Amino acid sequence: MPRVEASTIELHGFPVYEAIPDGDVRGGAIVIQEAFGVNDHIEDVTRRLAAEGWRALAPHIFHRSDDPVIPYGDIQAAMTHIRRLTGQGLLADADACLEHLAANGLPTGRVAVTGFCMGGTVAFYLAATRPLGAASTFYGGGIAESRWPGVPAMLDLAPELRTPWLGLFGEVDQGIPVADVARLRGAAEDADVPTEIVRYPGAGHGFHCDARPQSHHEASARDAWTRTLAWFNAHVAEG
Repeated sequence: MPRVEASTIELHGFPVYEAIPDGDVRGGAIVIQEAFGVNDHIEDVTRRLAAEGWRALAPHIFHRSDDPVIPYGDIQAAMTHIRRLTGQGLLADADACLEHLAANGLPTGRVAVTGFCMGGTVAFYLAATRPLGAASTFYGGGIAESRWPGVPAMLDLAPELRTPWLGLFGEVDQGIPVADVARLRGAAEDADVPTEIVRYPGAGHGFHCDARPQSHHEASARDAWTRTLAWFNAHVAEG
């Protein structure tokens, strides 16, 4: 992996993990965590993006509720913090990241966002409320129902997408019905920006996370990551 510089910084009083390429910067990227916090895996994903030329930020979006790193599998603990999120808070955290990137020469049109699980839903929300360069969602739930105050269901938001959006879903995800993904594809087609959904046979929830062997589906993860990078490269404005 090409060399990157990584550290935790503070933006507006909350922690953000930042990884900076050692060389030319292609654009900015925001990585939205899974339900388990900004853990080693999310930091690794952030560094992977930096290795591809992106100045990448992973905001600690649980910072209003003690900012924990939660063990995989402790869904009850994760839900305690997920339930405390709000649309207003999520947008404030994202805007702090966008402000920081803009101050470093990367305006909104040169910024991409990706997210995983809960973070995939947040990435979709940002794609519908901010004119970013590109967005990808890895198995984000809340397709047919709202997950947080101030955040409509993805089906309701889809026609309003302002950012080219790529959705990546596993066909055996027990928490995200295939029928809902199909409905989301149709709703997203009404947006004024490019959209695409890819479904992976044999992949379940969390298929990208190589820190969880029981969930990781290597072939799907590799393809989804390649598609994400290609999507970002195709749609993020240069200059």
